[in-house]
Amino acid sequence: MKNDAMLKSYIFNGEVYDVSNNEGFKECKTVSIYEVLRVKKGVILFRDDHLDRLKKSAQMLGFEMSKSKQEISDEMDKLVSINSASNHNIKLVCNNLEKTNQDFLTYITEGSYNLEDVPKEGAKAIIFKAERDNPNIKTIDVNQRDLINKELEDKNALEALLEDEYGNITEGSRSNMFFAKNDKLYTAPSARVLVGITRSKIMKICKENNIEVIEEDINKSELENVDGIFMSTTPIGVLPIISIDNKDLNSANNEIIKKVVDGYEQLTEQYIREQE
Repeated sequence: MKNDAMLKSYIFNGEVYDVSNNEGFKECKTVSIYEVLRVKKGVILFRDDHLDRLKKSAQMLGFEMSKSKQEISDEMDKLVSINSASNHNIKLVCNNLEKTNQDFLTYITEGSYNLEDVPKEGAKAIIFKAERDNPNIKTIDVNQRDLINKELEDKNALEALLEDEYGNITEGSRSNMFFAKNDKLYTAPSARVLVGITRSKIMKICKENNIEVIEEDINKSELENVDGIFMSTTPIGVLPIISIDNKDLNSANNEIIKKVVDGYEQLTEQYIREQE
């Protein structure tokens, strides 16, 4: 696996390594489960939700995590401390699940999104024909990821909307997707996607603000009629999609989307205050 650790140090199987060392990354050769968590103002956001999902991913593959939630949590705190991380992304990777002594990486990642380069006004997106083999399990498919990354780079886009064999848009390559239309939000059914932590928080925000969310398939042909689209993902939060394959969208000015963006920002700030 590519070494995409940044800042000073990472942790592999409980030991601290300099980011120039590839020890933990060269061991990741089989299917891995992973989580990406956001550090904001030095606080790890929604850590329990992420650790619960990591454990669930292992169980859905027929395994149990050898590290406890507390051990992983302690390693994340240590990672933040030794790197003086304040506004970064943490990646947890568990490899060799079939072994008694599983390999576990904890590091500050530069591979998901460079937060400083994310456009505040919204993201450009493309459509990419692909599906996850196990949409409810957060695994790493290196080959598919490399293909998508190349397409994103070639077309100067931030995210890819995944299109299945029937022309339905299931999710983003590393995010969940929401479509605004006629004062309602639409998103793919939970069984068809990786249910993101941010997605779950958005569902709560919508309920509190009386915004109806309908879970149903959105076909590529219907994109012409939507009022706006936004992506949700842990590293960024909520971000409007301002174009798809060079077709412009007015997502950033959509009232429902603006309510969700504001609501999520308030939720994260409240969480940070509660941790202080």
